[in-house]
Amino acid sequence: MERPVAPAGAAALRRASGLGDAPPAAKRPRGRPRKTVHERDDGNRRLALITSAARLFRRKGFDATSTRDIAAAVGMQSGSPFYHFKSKGALLFAVMEEGMRSAIERQARALETAGLLQKKEQTVADPRGLLAVLIRNHFDVLLGPGSDFIPVMLYESRSITARQRATLATLQGEYEAAWVPVLQALHAQGALQADVKLARLLIFGALNWSVQWFDRRKGATLDELAGAAMALFIREVA
Repeated sequence: MERPVAPAGAAALRRASGLGDAPPAAKRPRGRPRKTVHERDDGNRRLALITSAARLFRRKGFDATSTRDIAAAVGMQSGSPFYHFKSKGALLFAVMEEGMRSAIERQARALETAGLLQKKEQTVADPRGLLAVLIRNHFDVLLGPGSDFIPVMLYESRSITARQRATLATLQGEYEAAWVPVLQALHAQGALQADVKLARLLIFGALNWSVQWFDRRKGATLDELAGAAMALFIREVA
């Protein structure tokens, strides 16, 4: 009596059919997957929309700027911005948020370059020099190249929601936090005589107002503005 033949295994069947063994599955690469060309282009177009919207919102105002204006500025059809943003208001908030995050990064780089903080103790080695760096950088944020974002935030905040304003207030607090120990050190030295909190509010109010009147074509440089601000706010100590 013949023994029953066992069914061929999957590998044997593949060999019998001429298919051979299946190639091993490719290993999944570690880390975040690379962005596709479409995804990179999508991110670039979103940034182009934010940048053009910032320029138009600053020049014409939020209410007077249409979505069609913004789309035309980046070579899109009039309805295309809504692929990236739910509304013109959402685009306005994106402009403000991008402005604050960029300002925080620029300020951090300026402080690192200046090297005036004792990093281990996080103390202020030269408060007068550090305040000069902060003021000069702030003028860059307000008035330098690509400086449309923060002025839009300063004068169009009524057009965003309370929740969006709260998000921006958190970012603004992070930005201004770097100024507090500097002003406290100057106050302790007698170079800043006003209350530190009030001084901070008054200093930012004065610096921010420069977006209303500054015209680089009329002679003053940002370095000269920073020097004048230091002379206005800080007294010499014998």
